[in-house]
Amino acid sequence: MKFGPTPLALAEGALLAHATTLADRTLKKGHRLTGDDILALGRAGLEEVVTARLEAGDVGEDEAALRLAEAFRGDGLTVDNAFTGRANLRAAAAGLAVVDVERVHAINAVDEAVTIATVAPWRMVPARAVAAVVKIIPFALEETVLDAVAALARAPEPPVRIAPFSARRFGLIQTVLGGRKESLFEKTLAVTRKRVEPLGCTLDRSERVVHDEGAVADCLESFRKDGIDVALILGASAIVDRRDVAPSALIRAGGTIVRLGMPVDPGHLTLVGRLGEMHVLGLPGSARSPRTHGFDRVLQRIVAGVEVSSADIASLGAGGLLKETASRPVPHDSRGAETGENGVAGIVLAAGRSRRMGKVNKLLAEIEGVPMVVRAVDAVLASGADPVLVVTGYEEEKIRAVLAARPVRFVHNPNYAAGMSGSLRAALEAVPDEVAGALICLGDMPHVTAEHTARLVEAFEDGDEPAICVATHDGKRGNPSLWHRDFFAEMRAIKGDAGARDLIGKHPESVVEVEMADPGVLRDVDTPEALAEAREASPR
Repeated sequence: MKFGPTPLALAEGALLAHATTLADRTLKKGHRLTGDDILALGRAGLEEVVTARLEAGDVGEDEAALRLAEAFRGDGLTVDNAFTGRANLRAAAAGLAVVDVERVHAINAVDEAVTIATVAPWRMVPARAVAAVVKIIPFALEETVLDAVAALARAPEPPVRIAPFSARRFGLIQTVLGGRKESLFEKTLAVTRKRVEPLGCTLDRSERVVHDEGAVADCLESFRKDGIDVALILGASAIVDRRDVAPSALIRAGGTIVRLGMPVDPGHLTLVGRLGEMHVLGLPGSARSPRTHGFDRVLQRIVAGVEVSSADIASLGAGGLLKETASRPVPHDSRGAETGENGVAGIVLAAGRSRRMGKVNKLLAEIEGVPMVVRAVDAVLASGADPVLVVTGYEEEKIRAVLAARPVRFVHNPNYAAGMSGSLRAALEAVPDEVAGALICLGDMPHVTAEHTARLVEAFEDGDEPAICVATHDGKRGNPSLWHRDFFAEMRAIKGDAGARDLIGKHPESVVEVEMADPGVLRDVDTPEALAEAREASPR
C-alpha cells in the first residue's frame, strides 16, 4: 500500500487518510476521492493531501476485517458487517465467553496491523452483545499476513466462542438452628430466584431443614430423585471443614466433594460437589446478598454446560478479590446486604417534541430501516439492565407502537414540553427500590450500541460505589451515563432541560469516565442535517 502526501493532480481514486472539512462538505477518513472532490480541495487552497492507495496483494480494511472475523468466529457467535476496518462478533444467545487467552496473544503478536480484542474469559455475555472485535489498523492488509492470521485463528478451533446458558432446575436448602427471622429466609429465597432466573433457569424446590447431617442428606437425595440439576445449600453456619454438616451430608447421600474453599472473596467458604448428575453447592452466608459472589463464577459455568474441576476453582485467585478496595472505610461493608440493591435499571428518554426537526419526529426516523428510538432501546436492553423504562410524551402512541415487541415498561410524562428534567424525574420514580443504579440513554443517539452500554454496566459493577459512570470518547464526555441510586434524590430535584449534566460537576470524586473506541457516544440527532449524517454513517 502506498501512503503519504499526494499532489492533488494524482490523488483521484485514492483514499483520504484524514478527515478534511471544506466550505460545502466534510470528506471523511477513508473516503475515495472523486474528481469533484479534487476540485473542491483545490478551491480550498490545498495543493496536496495525505492518501492511501492499495497495491497488488493488498486487501481493503473492511474485507480483511470481515474475513478474519469469520476465521475467529467460534460456536455461538455472529459477525456484523465490517465498518472502518472493524468487525464485531456478537453472542447469538446469552452465555459465557470461552477464550483461549494464549491464542489471542499469539494472534496479536503476528503483525501490528491486525488486532483482536475479546471480553474477559468466562464473562457472562448477553444475547447480541459484542464478545470480540477485529480491527485492522491501516487501510489495507497484505494478503499474506491475512492468510497467516486466519490460519492461526482456525487451527485447531477459533479462539473465542460462547457457551450458551441452558435451562436448569434449581433447589435451595436452608438449614435452621433457631433464632433466625422469617424475613431472612424469605429474602434469601427471593435473592436466589433473582440470581438463577436471568440465566434462563428456575428455582423449583425450596426446603428448610434442621442444621443436621442426616436431614440435609435426605433433602439432597429427594432433590436428586426429583430431577433437580443444581442443589444450593445455605447453612445456618458457615462450612469450615470437610467434616462439617453440608459436606458430610453430601458424602452420606452418596456424593463426592470436588472442592471446599475457593480463592475468591466473597466466597471463600464455598463447597462444590456432585451427587450423581446433580451439582451441589454449599454456600456461605454472604451468598444471601445479591452482590457479585464467588459462587456465581461456578454457577454460570454449570449453567453453560462447562465442567468445573478443583483446578478450575484454584485458578480463580487472580482477580478473585471482588469489589474490595483500600478506599472503603469499612472492609466487607456490603450495602447490598442491607438495602437489597441489585443490578441496574435502564431509562430511555423519548418524550421530546423534536422542535428543531420541523415536522419530523426524529425518534421515529429510520436509520438502516430501524426507528431511532428502537436502536436506543435495543442498546439498553443488550446491557442486561432490568427493567428498561421508556419515558414517552410527544406522540406517545407512535412511540409505543414501534416498541410494542420490546420487553420495556412505559412511563408517560404529560408535562414533556417543560424539559428533560420532568421525564427524568418520572422515570426515577418508577425505578424499583432494589436496583443499585440507573443507565440513562437519550432516544436520539442512534450510534450508541450494545457495546457502549455493556461497558458502562461493567465499569459500574466493577468500580467503587457510589459512582457516576460516563461514556467518553477522546476525553470528551457524552452519553449514556450510569448513576448510583445515592444520586437519585438530587436528580429528581433538577429543573429545566439540562438533564443530569450539572450534577456531574458537583461530584467529581464519584465520576468514572469510560472511554469508548468510537464517537457514537458524542453524536445526537437534533436537526435534519444531523439525521442525514447519521444515515450516511451507518454506525452498525
